[in-house]
Amino acid sequence: MVMVTGVIEKINSKTNNPFVLLELSGGLELVQSKETGNFYATTRKCRIPSTFNLEVATMMIGSSVEGSIVKVEVDPYEYVVPNTGEVVKLAHSYAYQPPGSMNLIGETPIEVVSNNKPALSKEKDKSSYIAVKV
Repeated sequence: MVMVTGVIEKINSKTNNPFVLLELSGGLELVQSKETGNFYATTRKCRIPSTFNLEVATMMIGSSVEGSIVKVEVDPYEYVVPNTGEVVKLAHSYAYQPPGSMNLIGETPIEVVSNNKPALSKEKDKSSYIAVKV
């Protein structure tokens, strides 16, 4: 079971039409740091597209949805931890998986610091994403 915890309105870069993403969050997890060995509480999150306008999508916050958020392997990249500024190397992302399905839906917000490709300007793009499609 996952819960809708937020909404984000974006503009389609090809059509200039607005669309709304729902942010989904999984249950509480305890994860052990590979660096320090300390445990910390976290949740898996991803975003999925919707057909809702922003007003309707906002009313969906707090709704539960069957399914789970699963870890997906991706090409390695460096990520800046927002709270600490620490740069860490990751090779995973998260996506929503409906119950009984092998299909994955969604994207995880990721600020790419370096992946041997030119970084997108945050001024132009406002955010960078790795889309997860299987």
